Amino acid sequence: MSPSRALVIGAGIGGLTAAAALGDRGWSVTVLERAERLEPVGAGIAVAPNALRALDVIGAGDAVRALRTWSGRGGLRSPSGRWLVPTTGDRTADHFGDPVVLLARSALVDLLRSRLPDTVELRTGTAAALTAPGTGDRPATVTTAHGETLHAELVVAADGIHSPARRALFPSHPGPRYAGFTTWRFLTGAPAGGVEPHETWGRGRMWGTQTLPDGRVYAYAAATLPAGRRSPDGERAALLRLFGGWHRPLPQLIAGVPEEAVLRNDVHHMIQPLPALHAGRVALLGDAAHAMTPSMGQGGNQAIEDAVVLAQLADPAGPVPDTLAAYTRQRLPRTAQVVRRSARASRTTTLTSAPACALRNVSLAALGRLAPGLALRALAGIADWCPPPRAYAAHTQPGGRRRGDG
Repeated sequence: MSPSRALVIGAGIGGLTAAAALGDRGWSVTVLERAERLEPVGAGIAVAPNALRALDVIGAGDAVRALRTWSGRGGLRSPSGRWLVPTTGDRTADHFGDPVVLLARSALVDLLRSRLPDTVELRTGTAAALTAPGTGDRPATVTTAHGETLHAELVVAADGIHSPARRALFPSHPGPRYAGFTTWRFLTGAPAGGVEPHETWGRGRMWGTQTLPDGRVYAYAAATLPAGRRSPDGERAALLRLFGGWHRPLPQLIAGVPEEAVLRNDVHHMIQPLPALHAGRVALLGDAAHAMTPSMGQGGNQAIEDAVVLAQLADPAGPVPDTLAAYTRQRLPRTAQVVRRSARASRTTTLTSAPACALRNVSLAALGRLAPGLALRALAGIADWCPPPRAYAAHTQPGGRRRGDG
């Protein structure tokens, strides 16, 4: 008997994780990616403890842990450079049983691609559209831009925040809406003396600087602005206007980055959850299912969770409609909660009232001084997640130890 066929639309982090996990379960998987190549993207990602444990299921968790660079001091600062909430990378690892690992998004994509089993075919330069979601006794249908019609027992739509598959399945849902702020991201070389990982919160503005395993610096920023704007003299100039008077090394990092390396994106999120994360034989995954603000760093992490849970449920010989109903039951409540918590966090980081910002900073400084461990509670119920036992039993425990190890 030939293996059941799955089609994955999109070769981002969620799509590649789903392909690897489904391939491991015995599915014959084809990944359809619009881009001609999986190009390096000028951005980083923080792989949180919950995603590390999910990656253990496909044998990739320890490879990511090995890229950890942050164990020393870091934390939250004011625009003057004063530390509001100092912390260390080891404190996060001790609290949640695993670290937060910062790495280039392209490095994670390359790692996931290397974990694809032989039963997975990756086809780039292949735009695809869902043409029929399938039913209990009929396969789903996907049509490529080349005119090819493909049928599958399962389709995984990991086609991003503006997902055409989501619109086809839930046409009456309003979809993502503007979260009230825009973001900039870039990768650059480290300045002399290096950088202590930190976020800096100002009035309607936020900046983050993190060191990556390859020695480069990942910088990200946000500002409360109307949607759809672009800087007429370039985005590096916009960053200098917004952050050029903040503490070192922010001005130096901005001045040293080429204009073409700066990415700017308005932030949209799906604050109204979908009625389900599936329809017919199609599962929605990652931003297509639950786009969220980046304020808790959970967008890619939740996509990894989605992929692993879906694969755990998806027995190639089992009934796909029942599998997808269980997927919605497990993932929809959790992801809706993470979307809401991320939205609340973004409101805190982008406050525009001077008195409110002053009160926030005083409160944060007191928290950091009197009860530094309390700051980690913001990720309670998120970073301490583990994959369901059936999928996880043969893999590593939090911290990378395998079951049975002394």
